[in-house]
Amino acid sequence: MPTMDTVLTGITTTGTPHIGNYVGAIRPAVTASTREDARTFFFLADYHALVKSTDPDQIARSTLEIAAAWLASGLDPEKVVLYRQSDIPEIPELAWILTCVTAKGLMNRAHAYKAAVAENEAGAGKDPDRGITMGLFSYPILMAADILMFKANKVPVGRDQKQHVEMARDVAARFNHHFGKTFVLPDAVINDETAVLPGLDGRKMSKSYGNTIPVFLPENRLRKAFMKIRTNSQLPHEPKDPDDSTLFAIYKAFATPGETEAMRARYREGIGWGDMKRFLFEYVNDHLSAAREEHGRLLAAPDHVERLLRQGAMKARAVSRPFLDEIRSRVGLRPLG
Repeated sequence: MPTMDTVLTGITTTGTPHIGNYVGAIRPAVTASTREDARTFFFLADYHALVKSTDPDQIARSTLEIAAAWLASGLDPEKVVLYRQSDIPEIPELAWILTCVTAKGLMNRAHAYKAAVAENEAGAGKDPDRGITMGLFSYPILMAADILMFKANKVPVGRDQKQHVEMARDVAARFNHHFGKTFVLPDAVINDETAVLPGLDGRKMSKSYGNTIPVFLPENRLRKAFMKIRTNSQLPHEPKDPDDSTLFAIYKAFATPGETEAMRARYREGIGWGDMKRFLFEYVNDHLSAAREEHGRLLAAPDHVERLLRQGAMKARAVSRPFLDEIRSRVGLRPLG
């Protein structure tokens, strides 16, 4: 009998979901949720958001927007476990237990932490610790707790998050070595076609760069956003390289393989940038219009979304509570009599 996969995906609640989130996480999550051979967990990473944002209203609003985005895109809460990270108290407790077995040297190698240190050292003050919180430093341990708590063996992530899944494997292996086989070792699942979607300026689409296209913008604002995408100075009828085009990269993330190849031919024929922008807007707008309408309905019904998240938390805790009891016992946190 084949083994059933456990798939886990999360999105940090620090802003409005953009089309990079949609093609890289939300849409694959919905596809994964239809698998009969997998149990799927989807969570709103609001504890992680505290590392990146000090705006409580933004975190609360983002939680609603992202939950609504998943639901509007077709995620069925009856078929998956959809929950808010902060509704699962077992996760931060597990994070502390894992912290106590995680080597500091492993955390020193985390890409986000190293990048922050390097930026500080290049600055005027030369203080490597400036602005670095323990939340940033320990971020991979909390992510490990998210993954290991639900025994996920498949974790869909962007390539920039692969290291965090590898760290979760290292932490799990170290714990298993000291306390006996407890945790499943997870594998990162990366879709190279949608791992890194470029934004308005050609860099990776990211809230930190301010170059995103929110996925459920009203039609007129979505049109304006696509018209702002940066292109080069090539004229209409000049052959163009699709693999060096932000417009093509976005189109490819939505289009079928046949449509993608047909567009490659139009690039070779010299499609004008204005024509491409208009075509891309119309194509993506058609793709998103039904989900956008449902997303608006859900935003207007936060009590309904809250109820679904509470129900998901009950299902998640039915897994996390007994497993944490087992983990506590393994490390010696057990009744005396």
